[in-house]
Amino acid sequence: MPKSGKKQTEVMNNIDRVRRYTFQDAIQLVVGVARAKFDESIDIAVRLGVDPRHADQMVRGTCALPHGTGSIVRVAVFAKGEKAKEAQEAGADFFGAEDLVEKVQGGFLDFDKAVATPDFMGVVGKLGKILGPRGLMPNAKLGTVTFEVATAVRELKAGKIEFRVEKSGIVHAPLGKVSFGPEKLLRNIVAFFDVIQRLKPTTSKGAYIKTIYLSSTMGPGIKIDPLLIKDLKELAV
Repeated sequence: MPKSGKKQTEVMNNIDRVRRYTFQDAIQLVVGVARAKFDESIDIAVRLGVDPRHADQMVRGTCALPHGTGSIVRVAVFAKGEKAKEAQEAGADFFGAEDLVEKVQGGFLDFDKAVATPDFMGVVGKLGKILGPRGLMPNAKLGTVTFEVATAVRELKAGKIEFRVEKSGIVHAPLGKVSFGPEKLLRNIVAFFDVIQRLKPTTSKGAYIKTIYLSSTMGPGIKIDPLLIKDLKELAV
């Protein structure tokens, strides 16, 4: 195991696992303790006051992070003719119609996101058992079943993320890289919570956002005070 430097050890020792930190302090700590030789991802875990067993309390959506995630996103588009051409011009890594469907049926899955035009979903539906379990199935609610394929491709390439509450009521999402620095990470966090709050189910009772943890790939989780969400937008100005 690699040895920690004096500065990093000091930061680790200063982390209070019980304390609820401000967003600014949490970001500083997460970035400060990152010690991997690669650019670690920054992730957030939010426990919501919802019961996902009820359809009317399912929280699921997308968020266009202003600074992206810092990761390369490979996009495949299922479309014909002009729409396939639009996808190509927008930067899609893979595009096609029946030929791309056959390729996927043959085991090709070298992409991270998939987009399809509505008129072609009848054919793409055959891939449900392959794409569904991997979270790659195009979905109209997430904006990946659309005739606006160029817009969809550009948004996904720029770092548009998808999230869905788990059975335990927790939402996990990537928010960038350590190299982004505090300001960019904070702006991404503001954008994420703006969407999360707008998706609050009307049937949710009590506290909606219960706990928040921020962490890097190899670092510890830093607890954030959920009551400070009300001040987020002012911090990112």
